[in-house]
Amino acid sequence: MSRKAEFAFIIDDDNLFTTMLTRLIKIKNACQKLMIFENGKIAIEYLEKTINSGVELPEVIILDINMPVMDGFQFMENFVALKNDNLKDITIYMVTSSIDARDRERAKEFNEIHDFIVKPITADQIDTLFQVPA
Repeated sequence: MSRKAEFAFIIDDDNLFTTMLTRLIKIKNACQKLMIFENGKIAIEYLEKTINSGVELPEVIILDINMPVMDGFQFMENFVALKNDNLKDITIYMVTSSIDARDRERAKEFNEIHDFIVKPITADQIDTLFQVPA
């Protein structure tokens, strides 16, 4: 059994993509609370500060690969290094506009990545991406 996610992160530096994805999420009523980060460094710093504070953590993360400062793979390396039970129930989707097979293969190295999705994310995909185990 599953339910809609209440809280999600979008980690992506593409304003057009984040705007369109946010609209789709609202139209589909897929998630109540969103936080958008323009790179992995800002997102990982937020997680480091809040991980044990009792502050709500996201249930879903939509993570771009190619970003300045800290890309998606660097974010994942830092995420895995946090080794905190509070993070184990977060569903991570790695997204990219790249069709490079090496990116897909590298994403498979992280057990924490639930799926690899080539942009754009469609309205039909939203319901599936924002379902989490009940």
